[in-house]
Amino acid sequence: MSAAQIVEELRGMGSESIRKVLLNHGAPEPVLGVRIGDMKPIQKRIGMDYQLALDLFDTGIYDAMYLAGLVADDAKMTRKDLNRWVKRAPPVLQGSTVPWVAAGSPHGYAIALEWIESKDEKIAVAGWSTLSSLVSIKPDDELDLPALKRLLARVAKTIHNRPNRVRYAMNGFVIALASYVRDLSPAAVAAAKKIGKVSVDMGDTACAVPLATQYIKKVQARGGIGKKRKSAKC
Repeated sequence: MSAAQIVEELRGMGSESIRKVLLNHGAPEPVLGVRIGDMKPIQKRIGMDYQLALDLFDTGIYDAMYLAGLVADDAKMTRKDLNRWVKRAPPVLQGSTVPWVAAGSPHGYAIALEWIESKDEKIAVAGWSTLSSLVSIKPDDELDLPALKRLLARVAKTIHNRPNRVRYAMNGFVIALASYVRDLSPAAVAAAKKIGKVSVDMGDTACAVPLATQYIKKVQARGGIGKKRKSAKC
């Protein structure tokens, strides 16, 4: 199927109520209002398709851009592709779709380190979110634990002085390290205690910033520390 055909399929699945919710959460027009769950059968049917994902993303339609991340063949994504996506993606996708694909690509760690240094808030968000996705799916022996520990110390020291959405992504990085990297979990818990409550303007939504210490305790209680995910995508 072509991107145009899939967009028409998505158009028929949209609802005004979901469209309003997405717009309220920062999705820019055009938005069709398709539930993520309703995209899953399309994702299953397509599987992974590198070129189709690029074409869907290029439509500029929020729902199609989200689906592009779900069907992207991460292993084939180039640095050029990823940099193009991170610059073109709306803010709401720079903390989700783009990092998920970047983490699954061969360039994930290197490009995340590049993005977190960006003065563009949206790109910095994508960088920290990519690091969070990486630690959730990569075996610990494939991670640079000393470097991640240094990044953790950097977050603990600077998080409250960073731009609004970067604070949210940094907080997520602390939670991800504590939850998915067993050897760094104690250090991440200590950092979470030092950081305390993170204040982020979430706009006119019901969303809240997770208190890292409480979130990590819930993961500990269910025996989830160190358990990896099969994919960062959801």
